[in-house]
Amino acid sequence: MTDGVLNLSDLAYHWPGRSGFSLAVPRLEIAKGESILLLGESGSGKSTLLSLICGTILPDRGSITIAGTDITTLSGGARDRFRAEQIGVIFQQFNLLPFGTVSDNILLPLRFAPKRRKRAGDASAQAMALATALGLPKGVLGTKATSLSVGQQQRVAVARALIGQPPLIILDEPTSALDANSQAAFLDLLFAQTEAHQTSLLMVSHDSRLGKRFDRVIRIEDIAQIERTTL
Repeated sequence: MTDGVLNLSDLAYHWPGRSGFSLAVPRLEIAKGESILLLGESGSGKSTLLSLICGTILPDRGSITIAGTDITTLSGGARDRFRAEQIGVIFQQFNLLPFGTVSDNILLPLRFAPKRRKRAGDASAQAMALATALGLPKGVLGTKATSLSVGQQQRVAVARALIGQPPLIILDEPTSALDANSQAAFLDLLFAQTEAHQTSLLMVSHDSRLGKRFDRVIRIEDIAQIERTTL
């Protein structure tokens, strides 16, 4: 076993149903503090791989080790708790609480993760510090998150993923709707925060132009075998 934050070994998964889709990943490792851009077209298996890493689906075989724990050995409830403690997720559509304030949204992961809450220390103070570092307006914490601009909502989503310093951040196409300048600004803010805490990043995208910002660029077809069958 290595000291990587994420280690996949001999991973295989087959979606049930008449139209078969199977994914196999012999090996993937992400080191502490490393940033990885995972490239692939729509339907290439990126979302399935993220679901496996997050523990929302279980592989048919293989191990998924995050921060020293093989999540395939955990029960469904234990995987949910582990994900809340150890993984920050930034979704393409942000998935903010529609009626919650900015503070409610940033602090949400800590409600389900006592260890992460402990790492955060003074959670309200850390939420404010993250909001400031990410360039959100002063006094924004009490504002309804949905009243903010799209760019500001994205920064709230980043702060929510970062609070409590989870060792792994996963990003699901977060820049797909942004222009080039907005993409660059988003990545500047993200990397400034993650580099300060040696946080590992796995970002999936179809945009190869982002590759120069990351430590490594991996194409999903280079690490995974995909099979599709129609009965």
